[in-house]
Amino acid sequence: MTAPTAPHRPLTWADLTARPRPAPDRTLSYGDDAMQKVDVWLPRGARPYRTVLMVHGGCWQTGIADRRLMDWVADDLRRAGYAVWNIDYRGVDRAGGGYPGTFADAAAATDLIRAEGPALGLDLRHIVAIGHSAGGHLALWLAGRARLPGDSPLRRADPLPIARVISLGGLPDLAATAASPDNGCGTEVVARLVGGDRADPYADTSVPRLLPLGVPQDLVNGREDRIIPYRLATDYVARALAAGDRAALHTVPATGHVELIAPESAAWAETKRLLARAFAR
Repeated sequence: MTAPTAPHRPLTWADLTARPRPAPDRTLSYGDDAMQKVDVWLPRGARPYRTVLMVHGGCWQTGIADRRLMDWVADDLRRAGYAVWNIDYRGVDRAGGGYPGTFADAAAATDLIRAEGPALGLDLRHIVAIGHSAGGHLALWLAGRARLPGDSPLRRADPLPIARVISLGGLPDLAATAASPDNGCGTEVVARLVGGDRADPYADTSVPRLLPLGVPQDLVNGREDRIIPYRLATDYVARALAAGDRAALHTVPATGHVELIAPESAAWAETKRLLARAFAR
């Protein structure tokens, strides 16, 4: 007789954050606010370094999470020979956050690579973005900035190109998120993120409105994720493929939301496999 399988016990945030915290090599500023920072994690070895742009989640709210939530996976990538550009931004719960501030911060933090990256040994020719949860939305949005409407205040003439995006339990479709009360971020935060004083608040904020992005996209999702409904991943991938993009969903069994950024997890091993493939050019 086969022994019954133990029920999946998802990792909690305390399981992740209680462990010793590694430290970045540099912290840079792109503005005066305490959240307008970038942590840089530099590996050993010959330059130029393969470079990962990292975007944290936390339901777009500074009070829930900041860039430090990614410290453990950033350190793991540093040990594996990658440089990590781990950005922060003002959430909707902070003065200057919401629309357009949260998006403008993410863009400014990303574009700072051009000014500071070469001296640090970063290879700017092939940058891969990794975003977790709400950061998955922002990572995809950053890759699609060249597709922003011409009248958007967020549009820039020459945004930093991103070669590939890996979204970990992301929320790319803001309209679908706002219509999904079962998502762990709630629905009201989306209105605070996109603003309500425009005729079409999703035109320059929600990733499906920017499709096709023109870059490969990998979505890594836990099948037991209780924070991000699985359909948000399947529906987005279907839309991206229909628009002509290269997009794939990688489902990890017995995995919740926190495991996606836990270095010892099967989900993170899958992310590192995808990352290695992204740089095998």
